[in-house]
Amino acid sequence: MSSFSTSSATSNSKLPVREIPGDYGFPFFGAIKDRYDYFYNLGTDEFFLTKIQKYNSTVFRTNMPPGPFIAKNPKVIVLLDAKTFPVLFDNSKVEKKNVLDGTYMPSTDFYGGYRPCAYLDPYESTHATLKGFFLSLISKLHNQFIPLFRSSISGLFVNLENEISQNGKANFNNNSDIMSFDFVFRLLCDKTNPHDTNLGSNGPKLFDIWLLPQLAPLVSLGLKFVPNFLEDLMLHTFPLPFFLVRSNYQKLYDAFSKHAESTLNEAEKNGIKRDEACHNLVFLAGFNAYGGMKVLFPALIKWVANGGKSLHTRLANEIRTIIKEECGTITLSAINKMSLTKSVVYEVLRIEPAVPFQYGKAKEDILIQSHDSTFLIKKGEMMFGYQPFATKDPKIFDKPEEFIPERFMAEGENLLKYVYWSNARETDDPTVDNKQCAGKNLVVLLCRLMLVEFFMRYDTFTVESTKLFLGSSVTVKKVERAT
Repeated sequence: MSSFSTSSATSNSKLPVREIPGDYGFPFFGAIKDRYDYFYNLGTDEFFLTKIQKYNSTVFRTNMPPGPFIAKNPKVIVLLDAKTFPVLFDNSKVEKKNVLDGTYMPSTDFYGGYRPCAYLDPYESTHATLKGFFLSLISKLHNQFIPLFRSSISGLFVNLENEISQNGKANFNNNSDIMSFDFVFRLLCDKTNPHDTNLGSNGPKLFDIWLLPQLAPLVSLGLKFVPNFLEDLMLHTFPLPFFLVRSNYQKLYDAFSKHAESTLNEAEKNGIKRDEACHNLVFLAGFNAYGGMKVLFPALIKWVANGGKSLHTRLANEIRTIIKEECGTITLSAINKMSLTKSVVYEVLRIEPAVPFQYGKAKEDILIQSHDSTFLIKKGEMMFGYQPFATKDPKIFDKPEEFIPERFMAEGENLLKYVYWSNARETDDPTVDNKQCAGKNLVVLLCRLMLVEFFMRYDTFTVESTKLFLGSSVTVKKVERAT
């Protein structure tokens, strides 16, 4: 773990020890009220902001969705500043068993009866086996990242330009989903084109259908013409059963089982049962990789578009100059020289992380420090961190609500330790002993590569965006080809 530790809050601290403010309301009904405020009355950000103001604290008690009948215990201690948030990375003090989705966990039926690696605590022996395999797999495939992604993204550009030509606008999200699935499947399945499998062109749709019942208790879909109380009853009161998506998941499992043969053979050599390895591979591909890209790539394009033509010109000049110096070849070495491009990607990960929530259960009594107080968290209590507040901490970042493209350039790189999108600091690296995203470095590379490909092809572009239950919906209105 990095320099900040819960142990830094000692009895010698000059910060006062304060009772954690807030409460959970009346049994059962308090959780429902908080859930309704969170989804409908206030919305996520306003829900937390209101409580910060009410309690004059970035640490407080509340209930988190989904609440009764789905969550065993909706009670959490909320951490909303950059200083307390990293306790969620300290696996010596925080348990990560079955907390990926927080106060509830979907049925293991969604994963073939297994608990995927993401739901395992590092102290469980299976975690090291599975994550070690994933890390070795990513390392083994590293030479394929750039050529496969470039192949997949070329189709994205063609589709965007055709849609704009025909309709005057193009849906970026749909085309990005197709590209993301194509890349992930080719990468994990020996470069097999998914269109040549039983999936055809349905891969993204099948993953979306599989993901929906797992995430539905945690989001508001904003269903039109459906009263809030009815949506709440349908999505947030009882878990949606696996049988609704069984046939869709089976098609995905069969495709990976057949076409990721060499990967699964390698898993067996590492002592992982083939069936368990395949279910974990589907989870890695669908929940971690495709699911993350589904939110992250539209956010990247939205924020860069909002930067305007001035930013686009600076990015295009940097990217084209460096690629020209590399004799026209896009390489990892060339991408690493692009300081503005790198900073832009980090700023997007800071301001709109793809996975905004983190959970962890205290393994022991813990003292934590915010900027102005010390708090005692008792063994067994669940902690919840909302990352967009932690990474917009005004005591760490200047103008935290603004998208500043060059924020992480030069001396700004010192702030990378406060970028937490990967379930750890950006300055940390994933290992078998932590819960940091195994593909953390790959995600950063793909975001940079998307900008490189974009500005090698276009001078500038404009978009419109609207907020979705997860991420943003982005419509491309205009692209200007590179001159």
